[in-house]
Amino acid sequence: MTIEETTEAPSAAGSPQNSPSTPGRAFDVEHALAALTLEEKAALLSGLDFWTTQPVDRPEVTVPGVMVTDGPHGLRKQAESPDHLGLGTSVPATCFPPAATLGSTWDPALLRRVGEALGRETRVNDVAVLLGPGINIKRSPLNGRNFEYLSEDPVISGELGAALVAGIQSQGVGTSLKHFAANNQEADRMRVSADVDERTLREIYLPGFERVVKRAQPWTVMCSYNKINDVYASQNHWLLTEVLRDEWGFTGLVVSDWGAVRDRVAAVAAGLDLEMPASGGRTDAEVVAAVRAGELDEAVVDVAARRVLSLVARSLPALDAAAASGEGFDADAHHALAREAAAAGTVLLKNESADGAPLLPLASGEGVAVIGELARTPRYQGAGSSQVNPTRLDDALSALRAATGAEVPFAAGYTVDGADAGSGTDADALRDEAVEVARAAGTVLVFLGLPASYESEGFDRAHMDLPAEQVALLEAVAAVSSRVVVVLANGSAVSVADWQHLAPAVVEGWLGGQAGGSGVVDVLLGAVNPAGRLAETIPLRLQDNPSYGNFPGELGHVRYGEGLLVGYRWYDARQADVAYPFGHGLSYTTFAYSGVAAEVLRTDVVADDEAAVRVRVTVTNTGDRAGAEVVQAYVADPAAQVQRPERELKAFAKVDLEPGESREVTFDLSGRDLAYWHPVLRRWVVEGGEFEVAVGTSSRDLRGSATVVVDGEDVRLPLEPLSTVNEALDHPVVGPRIEALVHGGGVADDMLGMIGDMPLTVIADFGMGGFDRAGLAALLAEANG
Repeated sequence: MTIEETTEAPSAAGSPQNSPSTPGRAFDVEHALAALTLEEKAALLSGLDFWTTQPVDRPEVTVPGVMVTDGPHGLRKQAESPDHLGLGTSVPATCFPPAATLGSTWDPALLRRVGEALGRETRVNDVAVLLGPGINIKRSPLNGRNFEYLSEDPVISGELGAALVAGIQSQGVGTSLKHFAANNQEADRMRVSADVDERTLREIYLPGFERVVKRAQPWTVMCSYNKINDVYASQNHWLLTEVLRDEWGFTGLVVSDWGAVRDRVAAVAAGLDLEMPASGGRTDAEVVAAVRAGELDEAVVDVAARRVLSLVARSLPALDAAAASGEGFDADAHHALAREAAAAGTVLLKNESADGAPLLPLASGEGVAVIGELARTPRYQGAGSSQVNPTRLDDALSALRAATGAEVPFAAGYTVDGADAGSGTDADALRDEAVEVARAAGTVLVFLGLPASYESEGFDRAHMDLPAEQVALLEAVAAVSSRVVVVLANGSAVSVADWQHLAPAVVEGWLGGQAGGSGVVDVLLGAVNPAGRLAETIPLRLQDNPSYGNFPGELGHVRYGEGLLVGYRWYDARQADVAYPFGHGLSYTTFAYSGVAAEVLRTDVVADDEAAVRVRVTVTNTGDRAGAEVVQAYVADPAAQVQRPERELKAFAKVDLEPGESREVTFDLSGRDLAYWHPVLRRWVVEGGEFEVAVGTSSRDLRGSATVVVDGEDVRLPLEPLSTVNEALDHPVVGPRIEALVHGGGVADDMLGMIGDMPLTVIADFGMGGFDRAGLAALLAEANG
């Protein structure tokens, strides 16, 4: 996919970046490798401690250790008591919005800028690799770590992930793309086997990683804890070597998730270079022993050691330059960028009329009241290893008062710690106070959301609901006010169907990072026109989710029974009602689409990255406010030999338009954008025929479409003795011969329905086809010749 004329192409935003040309310690990788003993090379393959690679220091060779740290949306460099669960103190750093919010921006250029800021903070803190971004697919809304992931769709995950990686690495430090692969739950995460067919892996769970690797070459890729079809990711040769390196061309280092290695020798052989954290020398000794016993080739150890040494070498220039200059980072500028990103990822779900006009944006602070402890005590990031110690923290209540100059009335309404109190003296008193504040107000902003105990690394959510006492509060407030705006704070989709009728306006603020309070207020007041779009479907109820019944599995296995139909692919295929569809998001202005057209750019299309179809559409801002529209292009292949989703996102562009302004958006779709993974041929194929390209504002709001006919590849399977009669009849070479022989053998037309799925060898043995086994062999040779 490439995009012209409206925005920087994602491929450019995600292009590989080398370290800046800066002076520093000279480090010769090959010289160091030649000087190391086997024991030293094995020691390089695991950490010195929780966060530092193993150094070597003797007269013949010096290898510096370098530091790696969490996390995906802000630096978490622990100053003391290092641990992996985020319990130790860490240096102050900008807490940018987590991936759930960044994914809703649909804005690669913005994520590139966020990445650059993250890279600067990483570099000045003498850290070589920032452990992120996480781009795993949001298979279920119950995944406790969904706040760390970008989308339910691999195109968004890949495009935005590539932009983040390119931005971070442009500052001379590395990234760790994670968690590779099929890591879609926290339940039993260190042992569970994700049982998933190859086509589903190739089309849903691997493409995001593939895009980032090919476009941005992250310095490292982090393997996941789980097994994939009964093989741990940390020792999965197919995944780490055949796919990642041989097919995709990854040139960096593969690191384990912390504690993910089960068999160190098997992991080295499979392509896992660096085990983290330190093992106290235990696994180093295992590697040495395997080499001495002839069970592991020392050349394999050399390859892994060379990759660790290369990581050290590429880290030193920027780190040395930063240390020599004593540079810092502009905390004010980074906070402003975090505020911009929080506002950009805010999604206006609903904005109905109240008193003849949409409730949002607010005209001023006059007559506005704020209800909800989350407005005063924000939940702004997820729980677990990604927690950041922010340089400052904005809350929405203070931001609203500062922006409007009004002393906005406030009532807590509930306690965050007692999220499920529901009733009782304290809860009743808080609710009664909130009702009285709401009764006296013109417009009521009700801040609701999930407490940290509901979603975290390490465990999955039990349900999709808001805390019961928060819903009871909303019901009580709505009973005395018809002008209610709900503002949500959550890291993954929550159920809205049972309560959203109580509020004319609903704003999804996600987890906004340290500036999220100011960012959401910018949207509420109209200083920023909302342009966030859902990167995940909000279903009516949990039971509608495609993984329901399979998630999170049992007895050490989770079955990916929904196959390709993940997220909107499932809901659209079944034409199922949803609360809000994938891609949805409202604006304070309106946009019109016209002139949707598509043309084929080349004749014989194969599954490569070259442009195959060009799509054009004109978008016009028909309102009276400047705003940004996210133009989305979906592809359908209605006549494929295999099941394909109803439609799939293949391209998108965020377009800024002034009132009355029009702009033509052009998407170039590649052959790969039209392809599917053939489960028998085991390769990407473009099946010739008709494709429909639809353009719109969500997977359910399609404003126009165009059809193209593509001359694709020959995807016929070879005929075999166990091929069916129907398959033989469809074959262009011997089909007519088979039909004549079958009829000549006494098979009437009305019997073809019964024997159509019978293998040819059975027909030959039954004497029904007018040929015996020898004749069948001749026919097969002719067909496959």
